[in-house]
Amino acid sequence: MPRAMLSNLLGAIIDTCPIFNQPCVLCASRRARHGWCQPCRDSLTRLPSPHCPRCATPLLQPGLCGRCQHHPPAFDALHAPLVFCYPLDALIHAFKYGKRLELAGALSTLLLQFAPPLPLDTDLVIPVPLSKERLADRGFNQSDELARALAGTMAQRFVPDLCGRKRNTPSQTHLNLRERRRNLQNAFCVKSRLDGLSVAIVDDVATTGTTLDTLAVMLKKQGAKRVEAWALARTLTIIT
Repeated sequence: MPRAMLSNLLGAIIDTCPIFNQPCVLCASRRARHGWCQPCRDSLTRLPSPHCPRCATPLLQPGLCGRCQHHPPAFDALHAPLVFCYPLDALIHAFKYGKRLELAGALSTLLLQFAPPLPLDTDLVIPVPLSKERLADRGFNQSDELARALAGTMAQRFVPDLCGRKRNTPSQTHLNLRERRRNLQNAFCVKSRLDGLSVAIVDDVATTGTTLDTLAVMLKKQGAKRVEAWALARTLTIIT
């Protein structure tokens, strides 16, 4: 049986079998698919349109934002379908820091449902890596779950260990843009050449895009011809 037909068949079985479905992660309704009832799914805040096709910053009219015109990031596009605000921010926080691993499927489903299709010429899908210290503390990399789901659905190659963090950088939560760039200098490594390949980086939340930009720089230094960034949510907070 062709791979696409098998994937569709398994998807149909999972969609119709209650064993594979969990109650809604927000209201606990049993009328849910993949952890979401329709009203709660519809209540999530979509990223406003139009927005910059390069960094996903909301704009008043279509086109590149001023920052991307003058200082474009190393990634070629950022796809972030939802806004990082309540209640999604609380779920992502619980998933990352509260070890709520049962939320992985529900959050991955949101990325797959709302994000635009993965380009056909994408060769690799990778997660933003964690440091060894942070991985040991959390027990898992939340970006792995999103990247694995995206790659599986799009039948693309998932490479979880292509990139690594050379050092455990301090949290960027309270840093401004310049401090974030300085914090991530020489933080990443790419373990093999990527000559002529197109790569999709996946993270849970994009704030300033500095982490994705820094990693994209390293991927292109290793020969990647195109790097697209994917995040479940985009913060709309302006960080100077």
